[in-house]
Amino acid sequence: MNIHEYQAKQLLARYGVAVPLEIPVQSLAEARAAAEKIIAAGSASIVVKAQIHAGGRGKGVFKSGFQGGVKVASSVEEAVSFAEKMLGQILVTRQTGPEGRQVQRLLISEGAKIKKEFYLAVLLDRALSRPLIMASTEGGMDIEDVAARTPEKIFKEWIDPAVGLMPFQARKMAAALGLKGDLFNAAVKLITGVFNTWWECEASLVELNPLAVIESPAGAARRPPPGAPAETLMALDAKISLDDNALYRHPDIQEMRDLNEEAPLEIEASKFNLNYIKLDGTIACLVNGAGLAMATMDIIQHYGGQPANFLDVGGGASREQVTAAFKIILSDPNVKGILVNIFGGIMDCNVIATGIVAAVKETHLNLPLVVRLEGNNVAAGKQTLAESGVSIITADSMADAARKVVAAVGK
Repeated sequence: MNIHEYQAKQLLARYGVAVPLEIPVQSLAEARAAAEKIIAAGSASIVVKAQIHAGGRGKGVFKSGFQGGVKVASSVEEAVSFAEKMLGQILVTRQTGPEGRQVQRLLISEGAKIKKEFYLAVLLDRALSRPLIMASTEGGMDIEDVAARTPEKIFKEWIDPAVGLMPFQARKMAAALGLKGDLFNAAVKLITGVFNTWWECEASLVELNPLAVIESPAGAARRPPPGAPAETLMALDAKISLDDNALYRHPDIQEMRDLNEEAPLEIEASKFNLNYIKLDGTIACLVNGAGLAMATMDIIQHYGGQPANFLDVGGGASREQVTAAFKIILSDPNVKGILVNIFGGIMDCNVIATGIVAAVKETHLNLPLVVRLEGNNVAAGKQTLAESGVSIITADSMADAARKVVAAVGK
């Protein structure tokens, strides 16, 4: 599950990570009140940031023609003007696709004079089954570009999950970023807080980009006492992705889910515990198991087709789930054919076959349907399909099924 930037910063702040003074808003009246509060706190500028579940907001373009989903205003009136141009509008970024996302929330934040930007993230290294902290002195850039052009500027530290982040490891990462004195100490505290956020919230990713050294303070009203550091370290932007499987242990985080940011068909699929992701092709896939689903999409493309979705019904799908899966598939107007590819291990092929027949009859399916069954109770499953009286093209292998569905759709 993804959450908004402002929600990510709320979680980070719980674990001692320094974040700017900022206020999420959903209306122009709220935007004005928030901007006035930011100015009253002493900030010389106000940052207006569109809140959508996609990166590249600053370089994004609204379909109205307005440029940029992150703007810096020098007055309350200018901030409200920016808010008016963003709220309710469709923002297109490199991650949204051409359809874009409607901006329904903004984050009104204090401005900051940035002295240096860094990148910091915690994620799971699946190859080693260990948490990994990644940091770079090249903040504000896509980490993929940094890895390709200057890989030596990416620093990595693997954490033993049995003991957690050790103080020397946080110090090691702070030193790698070239920080010294008070900033070094602030970095150690912040890195520890970021790791604790990842661990305690059971996240799959916590990313700060940029993590920045800023001139402290943002305004006179917040000026530190004499002798305090002239610079401070702060998370200016944050992204957190949560592990869906652990959300039942975090009801407070689960409440952060924004259904407006999710595809309607994916929301419907989640109600039936189906793993569904809509794609741009014309051949729908219904498969049990994520690995087999990926292989099915690959072989469809190998034979010249384009998959319309990723749909994993899991290892023990019921007849009701199969029927729901068909309904979700058929809700996509781009679908011209369906490939069902089932390998019955835990799953009973006859249960799937019964569900397929019921779904075809209930939905009055008139699209080409290719079914490949193999494994547990496959003979009974094939007999159910043969005696169903519905139009089903059977296949004996993945390759056979892919060829047949591509040919059927191409007719």
